[in-house]
Amino acid sequence: MKPKRRLFRRQKQLNRSAAGNGLLFTLMFFCGIFMALPLVMIANNALKPLDEIFKYPPAIFVKNPTLENFTDLFVLMNDTWVPFSRYIFNTFIITGFGTVGHVLVASLAAYPLAKHDFPGKKIIFHMIVLSMMFSWTVTQIPNYMIISFLHINNTYLALILPAWQFGMGLYLMKQFMEQIPTTLVESSRLDGASEWKTYWTIIMPNVKPAWLTLAIFQFQQMWGNTGSTFLRSEELKPLQFALQQITAGGAKRAGASAAVSFILAAIPITFFLICQSNILETMTTSGMKE
Repeated sequence: MKPKRRLFRRQKQLNRSAAGNGLLFTLMFFCGIFMALPLVMIANNALKPLDEIFKYPPAIFVKNPTLENFTDLFVLMNDTWVPFSRYIFNTFIITGFGTVGHVLVASLAAYPLAKHDFPGKKIIFHMIVLSMMFSWTVTQIPNYMIISFLHINNTYLALILPAWQFGMGLYLMKQFMEQIPTTLVESSRLDGASEWKTYWTIIMPNVKPAWLTLAIFQFQQMWGNTGSTFLRSEELKPLQFALQQITAGGAKRAGASAAVSFILAAIPITFFLICQSNILETMTTSGMKE
């Protein structure tokens, strides 16, 4: 009985008191407020009139909210010979196909690396890990040469295809797929399921947190792509490029620049919040152990 009492006392000491929990939550609350201040200021700057934008010292919250900044932004975009809707269409095409294609390609390539044995498996995986060690500036010239060789320069594919070969996604999916019990995959094969059906009905639902996380990262990266390296035609360029041209106008376009900053931050944050809820729900309900 004495060892049990000692074990019970030792476990009881590890639990935090109510005061400790309150202090921890208070600290996390203030840290959350501090981290949210840049987002709050971006949203308030988008609603500030010009006199409040140039006010010193700058105020975080707006006193006289207005939508003139967004009105000026749309007026500037309508003055261009390419419609504003065209930039939005280009952005959703590039971001959508780049994100979905990257998730599919990364998961399809990670499945055999995680659940199959074949010659050269370790070498291929080490090459993938090694590719992540290089900076994007090192691979910029080879990527441009490959795009030119494929004759897809100045097309959507020039931005979409390079997004599919990002090694970080394959590494993430492979590491997550290895946590799935091998017996589950073998049972699916004994039931007569094909490799494609096993991948689509067994593997992908159980690695939902991984590919949702990957989709968040890839969406943010594709959303911020200006396409200036491969796209020369104005009607093919994404929204990010057009908005950067507006912000380069200087102080006279400070209001429109504030609206641009809000738009560029709002879409990725919204996508992140939607996917984050699904990630947390999936992690708590679909955990599996050997």
